[in-house]
Amino acid sequence: MNFKLLFKTLLTIALLALLVIMGMNNRQSVDLTMPHILPRPQHQPAALMYFAFFGIGFLSGTLLMAGGRKGGGRSGKVQT
Repeated sequence: MNFKLLFKTLLTIALLALLVIMGMNNRQSVDLTMPHILPRPQHQPAALMYFAFFGIGFLSGTLLMAGGRKGGGRSGKVQT
């Protein structure tokens, strides 16, 4: 089995477990203020904001890591 894939899977499960713990224990409402992006403050439960920030970070990381292929490809020269 690929160790890198196993490590990434276990890390993702651990992060999701932390997200569930945060969601269960942070039910109070919090304010999010971003004056230049959001016109008025957002009032949401803390767990929902944790989930949103995790989702945005996870998608950003996935998009950054999913790039072109590395490795030695064939060169354009024809060998005889």
